[in-house]
Amino acid sequence: MLVKPSIISGLVRLTSHSPSSSSSVLRRQEFLVRTLCGSPIIRAMSSTSEADAESVLRTVTPSLDLKRHKGQAGKIAVIGGCREYTGAPYFAAISALKIGADLSHVFCTKDAAPVIKSYSPELIVHPVLEESYSISQLSEEDKREVQDKVLGEVGKWMERFDCLVIGPGLGRDPFLLECVSIIMLLAKKSNVPFVIDGDGLFLVTNSIDLVHSYPLAVLTPNVNEYKRLVQKVLNCEVDEQNAEDQLRSLAKQIGGVTILRKGKSDLISNGETVKSVSIYGSPRRCGGQGDILSGGVAVFLSWAQQLKSDPESPSENPAILGCIAASGLLRKAASLAFTKHKRSTLTSDIIECLGESLEDICPAS
Repeated sequence: MLVKPSIISGLVRLTSHSPSSSSSVLRRQEFLVRTLCGSPIIRAMSSTSEADAESVLRTVTPSLDLKRHKGQAGKIAVIGGCREYTGAPYFAAISALKIGADLSHVFCTKDAAPVIKSYSPELIVHPVLEESYSISQLSEEDKREVQDKVLGEVGKWMERFDCLVIGPGLGRDPFLLECVSIIMLLAKKSNVPFVIDGDGLFLVTNSIDLVHSYPLAVLTPNVNEYKRLVQKVLNCEVDEQNAEDQLRSLAKQIGGVTILRKGKSDLISNGETVKSVSIYGSPRRCGGQGDILSGGVAVFLSWAQQLKSDPESPSENPAILGCIAASGLLRKAASLAFTKHKRSTLTSDIIECLGESLEDICPAS
């Protein structure tokens, strides 16, 4: 049966923009679209570059169900937080909860833990990471024992997590980065997805093998972090005239990892396809929005992974879907926060708008 593109487009618009529809009706509409053309999110994953982020959000966001128990909506862990940087891991971890994850952990240094704990009682904070200054007087053998202890503390939790966020507020201490490198290897061994942001990207740029060919890895570089990745991997400068092709080449060269290049339009690629998210957004560029994004990608990626067990689930890469959903939601929340606070908009204001923004797209009732 041949279906005209105009009919499909109308069906998808109905699915995406009917404010009075219940979630069950929306899912039935998406099933009809899937039956007609083989995909529940045609506009989101079509041959055109721009993704329909709202449609993806409706597809991957699970409905609220009284039969579910704690943990089924996601268990996220942030690896980051040191003496100098305590805000970034908090932003990532609390955003995961605000979006809908059930549990959010933070593995940080002992100096950072009391500060992060004071921000919110909602987070489970593990003060287990160590920096070089705290072990500078130890012998090499004793340092290895400290490292083993750190890895043991993180490792015993690893298989409980649906996704890790590695890098927010991590810093660049050599001993700490060495420990985090091994944590990444543990995550890969357990097939746990992870999102790399902040100083985690500094680590990965200098040790590409940590993520090479791991399909459950997502990198979320900003302008400068992306520039360093391109220089390191492709041995050239950023080419804005061929941005999509270059991003595709970069992701492919790293073995098919997913890269979310943050910018005026967010570009997402796993080396095969390239999607952009340009909806909403805010002219206020306060620091910390990238941390919200990394926490959001972790949640939506884990939800997209859960959909794979459903025979009617989308066949698209969960990492791509997670990036599209997180990008769209952050942009909507940032836009909403800006309408309320204008120039005084802070990252905490955007976080407070996450729930309202998601509810507007995916009503809980």
